[in-house]
Amino acid sequence: MTVFLIRHGRTLANEQHLYCGSTDLPLSRAGREALANRPPIDVGTARFITSGMRRCNETLALLFGDVPYEVVRDFREIDFGAFEMKSYEMLRDDPAYQAWLSRDPEISPPPGGESGAEMTRRVLAAYKAVEGRKENTVIVTHGGVIAAIMASLFPEEGKNRYRWQPKPGEGYAITGGAYSAIP
Repeated sequence: MTVFLIRHGRTLANEQHLYCGSTDLPLSRAGREALANRPPIDVGTARFITSGMRRCNETLALLFGDVPYEVVRDFREIDFGAFEMKSYEMLRDDPAYQAWLSRDPEISPPPGGESGAEMTRRVLAAYKAVEGRKENTVIVTHGGVIAAIMASLFPEEGKNRYRWQPKPGEGYAITGGAYSAIP
């Protein structure tokens, strides 16, 4: 059994370097074009899952066509709370933002948001349920979600969570305790 973790395609928030987790954005024009022009991903016969966010559902349709899929909301991205849809430039002089950056974001959530640890717990519980299935599974989700799963499954790699984050439209295939990149 192989689990394919695929990050959604680019959105305007990606292109504008905005914190975007809980906002339900569509893919950007460039994101749709990049996915439409990428080589196919061979997943064999598989079950399909998304976080339910529009950008993930659109990515699934562009990559795999009109396939039935399950929505698992626990695969949604971290909630950036008060910092959602804002850039570093917009926030750099905000005392609440500076206070959040000075603490460990893994432990301390942004105002009205979710900590990295909270997101990781929710995501890993959802992944454990999927991992127990005996069929290939494609999960179209978010960069932070994929990074949290990979950092948890492969701690010996010594990568922090952010180093695991794939580019939009890319991801990882995990089979029997090993992984390969999906470019």
